[in-house]
Amino acid sequence: MQRLRLKADGRIVELRDGQEFPLAPAIPAVASAAAVETPPLLAVRDLRRRSRLTQLEFAARLGVPVETIRNWEQGKRAPRGPARALLAVIAHSPETVFAALATEPATI
Repeated sequence: MQRLRLKADGRIVELRDGQEFPLAPAIPAVASAAAVETPPLLAVRDLRRRSRLTQLEFAARLGVPVETIRNWEQGKRAPRGPARALLAVIAHSPETVFAALATEPATI
């Protein structure tokens, strides 16, 4: 039975005798750099620390489970779509974003 593992950087490796062997060639550096340009995985931790928030507080402010923040910071998952855009905006203006997220939307 072949044992495979998906690595955080997108590579698929085969596990044999406790060692990892790549199944497919690695993604070219140019393509992988473009895929993780904004924000890099470790930037999530940096953004949270610059905001002086714990993982639990940061997750609460963003409205996501704390496990999501942990997975992003550990490189198990990468923020995608709207979360990625929100983190990019937080990088430029954290106070404004957190203030906007803290207000309750008006009900009609």
